[in-house]
Amino acid sequence: MARLSRYFVPGQPQHLIQRGNNREPIFAQDADYQFYVECLLDATRRHDMVIHAYVLMTNHVHLLATPGNEQSIPKTLQSVGRRYVQYFNHRCKRTGTLWEGRYKATLIDSENYLLKCMRYIELNPVRAGMVGRPSEYQWSSYRRNALGQEDVLVQPHFIYQELGRTESDRENDYAQLFDSLLSEGDICMIREATNKSWVLGNDRFREKIEMLSGRRASPRPRGKSKKPDKLFANNPSL
Repeated sequence: MARLSRYFVPGQPQHLIQRGNNREPIFAQDADYQFYVECLLDATRRHDMVIHAYVLMTNHVHLLATPGNEQSIPKTLQSVGRRYVQYFNHRCKRTGTLWEGRYKATLIDSENYLLKCMRYIELNPVRAGMVGRPSEYQWSSYRRNALGQEDVLVQPHFIYQELGRTESDRENDYAQLFDSLLSEGDICMIREATNKSWVLGNDRFREKIEMLSGRRASPRPRGKSKKPDKLFANNPSL
C-alpha cells in the first residue's frame, strides 16, 4: 500500500516523534545530545523550520515545529539523521540503521492544542520517572520556555507570546501551566494523533484540514459504515 502524503499547512505547527530502532538508545552520553542539537540547529536554519518545544529522551525525540515549506520537515530530519547516525555509529563502533523507520507527525490546532502539546513534550522525562520536575531535565526546551534560559534551538510561537506582555510574564504564566499535570484524556489524544498521523484539533479544525488535503484527518467513528465518504469518493487511492 502506498504511503499517504504528509499533512502540510503553511504556518501550522506539527508534533514530530522520531524513535530509535527497536526502541534502542540513540543517546548514550552528553556529547551525543549536544551533537544532535548542533545537527538540528544547522538543519532547521538551512531548511526553514522553527522549533517551539523539544525533548531529547534516551531512545526518542519529540519536536514541536513550524515548517516554512512542504519540504522543511523531511529535509531537516533527513539531514539530522544522516549526520547523527554517521557520528553515533563511528563513536559506538556499530553499523546499520539507528532510526525506527519513518518519523511520526501530526498537524496541530495551535489555538487549542499548542500549549498542551508543549507541556506533553516537556513533561516526558517526568512521566518516564527520570526526574521529579521538568526543570531538572537538561535536554528539553522547558528551561527556555519557563525559566528564560538561553536555548538556540527555540523560537517562541505567537500563542506562547500571547501569555504575557513581557518575557518574564510569559515565562511565569507558562511555568504555572505545569502546576497541574495533563489529563489522561489529553495525553491519550496527543499520543494517538501523533502515532497514527491524524490531525490534532477540534472538529472545525479537522474539517478545514480535510478540505485542504482532500483526505480524512481523523479516524472514522466506531460502528460507522465503511462505504467511502463523498469527500473521498472520487479518489480511490486515499
